Amino acid sequence: MNGVAGLRFFTTPWTIGLSAALVAAIAVVAFLTWRRSGFAAGTGLVELLRLVIASVVAVLLNQPEWVEEYRPDEKPAVAVLWDASRSMDTRDVVSGGTASAGGPRSRRDAVAPLAASEFWAALTPRFDVVVEPFSPTPPGTGTDLGDPLAKSLERFASLRAVVIASDGDWNKGRSPLDAAQALRLAQVPVYAVPVGSATKLPDLELASLDCPTMGVADKPVRVPFTIVSSLPTERVVIATLTPSSGEKLVKEVRIPAMATVSDWIYWTPPGVGDYTVTLTIPVEQGEILPDNNERTAPIAVRQEKLKVLVVESVPRWEYRYLRNALARDPGVDVSCLLFQPGLSKRGGGNKDYIQTFPAGLDELSQYDVVFLGDVGVGNGQLTDEDCRLLKGLVEYQASGLVFMPGWRGEQASLVGTPLEELCPVVIDVARPDGVATDGPRRLVLTEAGRKSLLTKLADSGGENVAVWESLPGGQWYGPVLRAKAGSEVLAVHEDAANEYGRIPLLVTRTFGAGKVLYMATDGAWRWRKGVEDKYHYRFWGQVVRWMAYRRNMAKGERMSLSFAPEQPQLGQSIAIDARIAEAGGEPLARGDVTARIRTPSGAEETVRFTPPGGDGEWGVFAGSFTPSEPGQHDVLLSCKETGDTLEASIFVQGSVAEGIGKAARPEVLAEIAQVTRGRVVRPEEIAGLVDALSALPDPPPAIRRMQLWSHPLVAATLVGLLGLFWIGRKRQGLV
Repeated sequence: MNGVAGLRFFTTPWTIGLSAALVAAIAVVAFLTWRRSGFAAGTGLVELLRLVIASVVAVLLNQPEWVEEYRPDEKPAVAVLWDASRSMDTRDVVSGGTASAGGPRSRRDAVAPLAASEFWAALTPRFDVVVEPFSPTPPGTGTDLGDPLAKSLERFASLRAVVIASDGDWNKGRSPLDAAQALRLAQVPVYAVPVGSATKLPDLELASLDCPTMGVADKPVRVPFTIVSSLPTERVVIATLTPSSGEKLVKEVRIPAMATVSDWIYWTPPGVGDYTVTLTIPVEQGEILPDNNERTAPIAVRQEKLKVLVVESVPRWEYRYLRNALARDPGVDVSCLLFQPGLSKRGGGNKDYIQTFPAGLDELSQYDVVFLGDVGVGNGQLTDEDCRLLKGLVEYQASGLVFMPGWRGEQASLVGTPLEELCPVVIDVARPDGVATDGPRRLVLTEAGRKSLLTKLADSGGENVAVWESLPGGQWYGPVLRAKAGSEVLAVHEDAANEYGRIPLLVTRTFGAGKVLYMATDGAWRWRKGVEDKYHYRFWGQVVRWMAYRRNMAKGERMSLSFAPEQPQLGQSIAIDARIAEAGGEPLARGDVTARIRTPSGAEETVRFTPPGGDGEWGVFAGSFTPSEPGQHDVLLSCKETGDTLEASIFVQGSVAEGIGKAARPEVLAEIAQVTRGRVVRPEEIAGLVDALSALPDPPPAIRRMQLWSHPLVAATLVGLLGLFWIGRKRQGLV
């Protein structure tokens, strides 16, 4: 680094005149005083000191400074930053407002010339040109525009200018204007090259395919999807679902102009195995971006054996037909327990009956779903400990619980027990035995009920509503006041109502890791009228599988894993629950449980699990994970104490932050250029960038100033001279 130093004054005509007058006046006074003393040598020295002090003051009045200038030896740098994020693959760059024969260019192609070193060859004799891409890490996450700008200022000591080419899709990190302010203070202009259309081009986008991660062989799977339209007119498209098993399923979807539509297709897996499902929508006339009309997702199909416990007091008709439906389901292993008064031997001795309620969590935790009929707490029925274990089974073990009240009103005694918190409705304790009607009354589906898998008794929505309207009604409903907050009402009574509205008869809720269903009617067995088991068996089969879904996401001999939400999105925190049992079947109370998660890019992350609330009674260990990449994440769950491992997978949907097809944000880059006193360069004008940078003046030298007029040493020197002057006058007898 080269340096130049020198003394500089900051004068004005007033300071020069005042300084000259001061020195002249003091010189006259000094001469007269010396002459009056007879030109004595001592007096002459004192007056000479007076003149020196006056001269120093005159110099200080003109603000003298010692200035050092430093010029770097190396060439000034120009940083060229081009956006390499996923959104740059959007093809929406048109020339002259119309697409070429091959369609619009991608944003990446539009700025590709800037990434070539040959483009900047004319600048290299004067500038050190550094061309670098910037992109989110890992791929698919949001773009941080401020970080590359701030780092360029830190890395290059002699940064002269920055060129940034991007679509402006800033969605991560601090505001890029913070870095722009720092660049302005450093006198570094930013030349912004915005690329992409500021408005979304005419397009149909298959925005999501929320296929469940697990299905059951020969059972329908609901595959929801979302289509986003930026077309100016309404379209009717045929959505085609193609599983890897070979069949094709189609559905007609009506999409209004500039709207978002969600729909679903039902697919029945033909057998056990790992499948992929691909959903496609056709490319419509006027659509410019055809590459976002298809999505694929994996699904694992199993042949499960769910364990179900049915607890009842007396064998009413609802119980008998429910038991038959579950016993004849090949995917269900049912156990029954009757608390009927006067029975010498509970259950009658059949093989699917048990004699006592499961003693302890190790026995109870084997059940995926528990049906609680017209039973309560009391002598010969459930105990408070049984209720506590049932609550823990749902909350921590992800099992399902179905409340099925009866005319005996036994469930009213559950008020005040741990099970009251689980119940999705407020029980009317004033009428514990429910309400009988003078004739059959139907269940009427709510809007939520029309969309729910639980109430799907026909393939299409219209047919399903027609089926429910044709089902025979019941002549009794349970003691329900209203649904609790956070519950979902699927069906209400045909005409019965109170101050809270129509009486809810079919209500669900999520409690902890599990699910709860309240069915306030005992007339489901009547649905067999004229159709035998067609709807009755289907309904209860769907109930069992829906309630056991989370518990069976991934299951081994002594450990299982579940996660929520079931279709996680990129950047969304995923709660993972692991359930571990010891060799004897009892839940593991304490243990070192970890999961190694491998991302689609090959990176690995370790998640450590702890018992919720520090209580290891339930054998449940909880952890969390926030995915930063879309796609399939492989999970290896392991427990040090038992030595067991379990392999599973979590599929993270799409790319929320950095997607293809979003509108560009040129206003972000324009503001950066304005703050730094740079300029905006359109993609078709980038040829002039070299000339614009060549015209930049050399960077100003680094200057170091020492203000002598206010320096402490100068002030001390002046005070010292005044002291000598006073002493000299005193020795001459002038004071």
